[in-house]
Amino acid sequence: MVELVSAIAKSLVDNPDAVEVTESAASKTTVIQLKVAPEDMGKVIGKQGRIAKALRTVVKAAATKAGKKVVVEIVQ
Repeated sequence: MVELVSAIAKSLVDNPDAVEVTESAASKTTVIQLKVAPEDMGKVIGKQGRIAKALRTVVKAAATKAGKKVVVEIVQ
């Protein structure tokens, strides 16, 4: 899942070297945190959060197929 989020985020931003993706496991859920450069934050979130929602939908579909529960957080 980390590779998927990283690949999508790097294709969206102007500064792909600043993309950081970390994964942490909670009780039954895996949390993936996406961190990008401040000037690229709007590109990852999109108008009214549409790109962020689409990213979460793609990751959720891949996680469901793998039998896992994954949450994507976009942090500064």
